[in-house]
Amino acid sequence: MSTLPLTGFDKKGNLDNMRTQQYRHNKLASYLKRNKIATLNQLLDILDNPNQRTVFRKLKSLDYLSSYSHRGMYYTLQSIAKFDAEGLWSHQSVWFSKFGSLLETAKAFVERSEAGYSAAELSQALCVETKHALLKLNRTAQVQREKIQGCYIYLSAESNKYADQRKARMQLKHQSLATMLVTNPNLAEDEAKAVVLLFLSTLNEQQRRLYAGLESLKLGYGGDRYIADLFGMDPHTVARGRRDLEKGNWDTTRLRARGGGRRSVEKKRLKS
Repeated sequence: MSTLPLTGFDKKGNLDNMRTQQYRHNKLASYLKRNKIATLNQLLDILDNPNQRTVFRKLKSLDYLSSYSHRGMYYTLQSIAKFDAEGLWSHQSVWFSKFGSLLETAKAFVERSEAGYSAAELSQALCVETKHALLKLNRTAQVQREKIQGCYIYLSAESNKYADQRKARMQLKHQSLATMLVTNPNLAEDEAKAVVLLFLSTLNEQQRRLYAGLESLKLGYGGDRYIADLFGMDPHTVARGRRDLEKGNWDTTRLRARGGGRRSVEKKRLKS
């Protein structure tokens, strides 16, 4: 009865190689499970600097994902990512998508949207700059682009979906004004806007932010940007008002956030 030689090789001379491959496989999986994400250089380092092909071969066998943020330089495993309802997951401000790369994710978001996306709206949704990705998708005819109400909107390349999205986008402006005022068929759109802006001028800082957040909530996706443009506010202010309403997070006893407003000045007394 023959036994394996002390060198560790079987008759085909590949047992040591198999053990090395399994060791690397387990070490890579353990590192990612412990740290969630890693760069290529980090993975090369923990595997004692094999060639890059070896690392990617191991990643592929583990069913990996590359980030759509940070130019795809981070990696994780499908089993680690906990995607939200939109198909996104982040760890330490690094973003991953179940759709894949930034191009694939941008295309998927545009295809699934009700009224298309502007570059600013999609950047807000994906937490990364998307303008160049959208332009590339448009140049390769994977999405369509149209200027609507002074802003470029990216829509589905599929004709029926495109028509539905365009119609929804055109109705967005009219629907938003309708939510702000009691319906009045005799009130022109410009007059309605003037009434709303006059009303805003009577509110304090917190009230304006919350009211803008309320109108954004009524509109749904894309509401932060639209209401910001309509009210002449920063989109982040509108988003903050919306989040405060969703969480019930505001202080009715204060007009400004703590630390806001002018510094108090101690009254000086005349020396006798």
